[in-house]
Amino acid sequence: MSDDPTPSTIETVEQLREHYRQPSASLLAKFLSELDQHCVSMINRATFVSVATRSEEGMLDVSPRGDPPGSILVLDKQTLLIPDRTGNNKLDMLTNLLTHPEIALLFLVPGIIETLRVSGTAKIICNDPRLEACSVNEKTPRVGILVTVQKACLQCGKAVIRSGLWEDKYRVQKGELPSFGQMLVDQTGGDRSVAELDAAIQESYDQRLY
Repeated sequence: MSDDPTPSTIETVEQLREHYRQPSASLLAKFLSELDQHCVSMINRATFVSVATRSEEGMLDVSPRGDPPGSILVLDKQTLLIPDRTGNNKLDMLTNLLTHPEIALLFLVPGIIETLRVSGTAKIICNDPRLEACSVNEKTPRVGILVTVQKACLQCGKAVIRSGLWEDKYRVQKGELPSFGQMLVDQTGGDRSVAELDAAIQESYDQRLY
């Protein structure tokens, strides 16, 4: 590591490696080309997954997905089926996949500090009987994301420990932040009041979750 205190930009892998130890052989070996039983166990218990895709212009995007445990189907060691639920209808993630099928997933299991990373390619399916197994409250998703797994690895729990994600010490109480409706009014304007927007948002949560 250089002793030069002058601020600088790291531009090469060699420069970057000066600041970090080399990863161990066992760490590198944890990257799998297919899902093993531990990956499957994590996916079956996960209730939240972050989905990363890339737009036609090359911009990266991360979309949250949440569902009860078992809603994401493990069809085989290299195939996942992720249901697409009702949302804001912008379809950013789905549109991205039409031009760039690469996808990356980060699975979180409630109460578990370790996470699971999965990456591969995806395509959008519809009118597929397998989507019926993704039904919640008797509502079957119209489309699903069929993921072909190319790489999977378990991630240590340091990030979750540091964040206190499953603990209460950093929990934000209602009222510490403006309401979602207030944020939208501040960001976009419009002719609807904060109260109207907050009521519409809550009605959507209550009546159109699936």
